Amino acid sequence: MALLNENYLKLKAGYLFPEIARRVKTFCAEKPEAAGRLIRCGIGDVTEPLPAAVIQAMHKAVDEMGVRNTFKGYGPEQGYDWLRQVIAQNDYRQRGLDVADDEIFVSDGSKCDCGAILDILGDRNKIAISDPVYPVYVDTNVMAGHTGVANEDGRYGRLVYLPCRPANGFVPEPPSKPVDVVYLCSPNNPTGAVATRAQLEAWVQYALKHQAIILFDAAYEAYIQDPALPHSIYEIPGARECAIEFRSFSKNGGFTGLRCAFTVVPKSLMARTRGGESQPLHPLWNRRSATKFNGVSYVVQRAAEALYTEEGKRQVSDLVKHYMGNAVVLRQGAKKAGLKAYGGENAPYIWVRTPKGMTSWQVFDKILGEANVVITPGSGFGSKGEGFFRISAFNSRENAEEVARRLKELAW
Repeated sequence: MALLNENYLKLKAGYLFPEIARRVKTFCAEKPEAAGRLIRCGIGDVTEPLPAAVIQAMHKAVDEMGVRNTFKGYGPEQGYDWLRQVIAQNDYRQRGLDVADDEIFVSDGSKCDCGAILDILGDRNKIAISDPVYPVYVDTNVMAGHTGVANEDGRYGRLVYLPCRPANGFVPEPPSKPVDVVYLCSPNNPTGAVATRAQLEAWVQYALKHQAIILFDAAYEAYIQDPALPHSIYEIPGARECAIEFRSFSKNGGFTGLRCAFTVVPKSLMARTRGGESQPLHPLWNRRSATKFNGVSYVVQRAAEALYTEEGKRQVSDLVKHYMGNAVVLRQGAKKAGLKAYGGENAPYIWVRTPKGMTSWQVFDKILGEANVVITPGSGFGSKGEGFFRISAFNSRENAEEVARRLKELAW
């Protein structure tokens, strides 16, 4: 009989968002009259159409695929050179950051890469994650066998949890003990907090001191409004020796349905063998990509390239302004409802404290049942997420204003 990967059996109940979908489906089946007025502010999926520059580029690319001389079959697994160059130039070198074209690896999603990166890291690493946290960081380590079993609070053995609370601005602080791998997300999902330069400097110094690796998820960097806040970990001296950065076109360019992202693996980044020998990670990630991935489609990569044209940059800016306008509306709506709200200033998420005496799932059920609005319960992001819930600003302005109105009408 074939044996299964028993690490999957350690996973807690359902992954957060499928559980939300299940509850919403049940609600709609039981109350079909309310289904028509349902507004979804739970999962962070975009709602607005793709930028016009992207549509134009895709039409052109599709036409090219219909002509023998311009048809494309298998492309390079790491991404076409012209896309890697435009990414490195616009996102890094124009900002004074040292990132080479071939340190860019184009993929079908930063979520995928955050999990796949574990393929090139050892199974004996001590892993540190923030709490609350994007569930993918935890679950992929569980699947890979890097954790023990979960306790009653949902915390897994062998993971180091870094509490994120109002007292530290929801930005994790370096632990007192050495760890080997650290997940940082800034702007943060779910709290909407953004690490300052000083905070990132502290993390880079910690990583260099302990020869640790920072896995830096910057999927929401386009939403940073404050010019003093870093967009990339590589703005910090020394980060090329200790950090991998994940970026995505899902939220800035609306690519959640197209699937395109990229990961930066510096050639100067090293890790150790069990025998203590230092080895570069860049060739390992390159080999992993060539072996387990066939690359993003030509049409989608041309679409991503269009985001870097002058027209594309303006249209991305308009999308970001739209969603951040929603964030302002929703944050103010939560406050007018008498709720304590965080985030929503440099990220498209509002992190709201639950009313006293209510759990985050109780708040979820109340807002769904009485306001017909879907939010995300904080406990789904970790034990320190209990006592909070997340509202996503990815929606139409009309819906954002309606959600704000409904929240204010609820009796807390």
